[in-house]
Amino acid sequence: MTTPSTPPKTAPPRRINRMGVYLILAGLVGCIVGLGSYTFLYAKGYSYLTDDPAACANCHVMRDVYTAWSRGSHRAVAVCNDCHTPHNNMVAKYAVKALNGFNHSVAFTLENFHEPIRITQLNRDVALANCSHCHADVTSAIDHGGYEDKDALDCLQCHSRVGHDE
Repeated sequence: MTTPSTPPKTAPPRRINRMGVYLILAGLVGCIVGLGSYTFLYAKGYSYLTDDPAACANCHVMRDVYTAWSRGSHRAVAVCNDCHTPHNNMVAKYAVKALNGFNHSVAFTLENFHEPIRITQLNRDVALANCSHCHADVTSAIDHGGYEDKDALDCLQCHSRVGHDE
């Protein structure tokens, strides 16, 4: 008599413990949000959402620039954002602020910055556009010496310290 052979027993397929995955993801998200919030508060990130020039002096590398502005000719008529962020719309203004904030935080965290601080080409272009905007009555009357392109002369070549010492 032959007995039917029974198939070998196999282990049931392993089920992923969804609750464990959710707990790990929640912990990871919690750590990222917690660390980001702590960093934002510690670095006084909220102050950069305002137009207060003192916010620029939160970082030691900017203190000399802030001090120079506080004794400069523009102190009574312009704050940092008036010169260093676009005026054309709020999205552009906060995009530049966010980009600068990100770049500054990376540079200062990694200690990869030049002292004294130097302006980037983007920020130089923004400042130059703002000079031309605020001083349009003066810049429109300047003889550009036959230049076809009125932007060919750069105000900041001669007036680079305006706003920070003059």
